[in-house]
Amino acid sequence: MAAPGGSQAVDQILLGDNLALLPGLPAESFQLIYIDPPFNTGSTQTRRTLAAVRDEDGERTGFQGRRYRTELQAVSSYGDSFDDYLAFLAPRLRHAHRLLRPDGTLYFHIDYREAHRCKLLLDDIFGADCFLNEIIWAYDYGARTSRRWPAKHDTILVYVKDPALYYFDSDGVDREPYMAPGLVSPEKAARGKLPTDVWWHTIVPTNGREKTGYPTQKPEGIVRRIVAASTRPGDRCLDFFAGSGTLGAVAAQLGRRYLLIDSNPRAVEVMRARLCGPAAEHTASAAPSGV
Repeated sequence: MAAPGGSQAVDQILLGDNLALLPGLPAESFQLIYIDPPFNTGSTQTRRTLAAVRDEDGERTGFQGRRYRTELQAVSSYGDSFDDYLAFLAPRLRHAHRLLRPDGTLYFHIDYREAHRCKLLLDDIFGADCFLNEIIWAYDYGARTSRRWPAKHDTILVYVKDPALYYFDSDGVDREPYMAPGLVSPEKAARGKLPTDVWWHTIVPTNGREKTGYPTQKPEGIVRRIVAASTRPGDRCLDFFAGSGTLGAVAAQLGRRYLLIDSNPRAVEVMRARLCGPAAEHTASAAPSGV
């Protein structure tokens, strides 16, 4: 069983309380930390996995008149409510600051309801001068209300360890088409533009190859942009609210190393299935005793 902070050549998935595991990791050992903590919505987040099964008496009609019924395959959920959300986050974010390399970056993915309070907390821990960006991830999916402007975005707060040293590679980032390509040269239009701090990107498609069935799974396209901009090949990445393991999937694709931590056994099962192929070198373990 490998301990946290073991060989940097091995990708790791750890089951355990991140507040118990983070103190065992060596300082300044990660180039990138991306975390997507529970959003403190006060509700239970649930994801149901459904499948269409051939059944002549089924309630659905498909191609060439074939009948199907909808069958529930699995239900996964987690509680998303904390009496004192900032007190829950603060010690974990202090560890994040300690664990970042001098040129490292934290991407903190949070719901719009808590973003303003979390920014004040991060200003206190990192320093207001270490705030780099507030990224708005906008999407167009889900229920809508007619009583106000429907909320269709998440916030990603970006902080650096040292504002004079942080690493950022704009050339490594995917480019976007110009909204008015006729206003720029043909060369610029063909190349596309560097994304701004507002990212339009769909959620994980229901029937897409990325889909794991885990609640609140984030799309690889969002995380890939983060990893490409703020790390180099071989750099280490950490997610200690790892969920479905999207950071690990992207890091592996881009030649980065990763450490993923989650306290939910279901999350670790999903990550193992997603990442631990027979040709990969991984450690997938419970928290070591005494940590």
